[in-house]
Amino acid sequence: MKRILDTERVNIIGDRIKEARINANMSQKTLSEKLELMAVYTCRGSLSRIENGRRAVTDIEIDAISKVLNVSLDYLFGRE
Repeated sequence: MKRILDTERVNIIGDRIKEARINANMSQKTLSEKLELMAVYTCRGSLSRIENGRRAVTDIEIDAISKVLNVSLDYLFGRE
């Protein structure tokens, strides 16, 4: 399948996830553990790749991350 993106980034919310995580004084490991409690299994390494824009994020992950970090989906997508 041909890539439709012309950059190396494969998500647009990684920077906002990292910002919200840091603002919540949470490590990637802690975020991963809290996601696991919601049955969303995203390891610390995957979170690092998401934050760096090198891994795509599923809708289930985005929803759970917004809940754990207590931020809106609009915030993650840069609409507020």
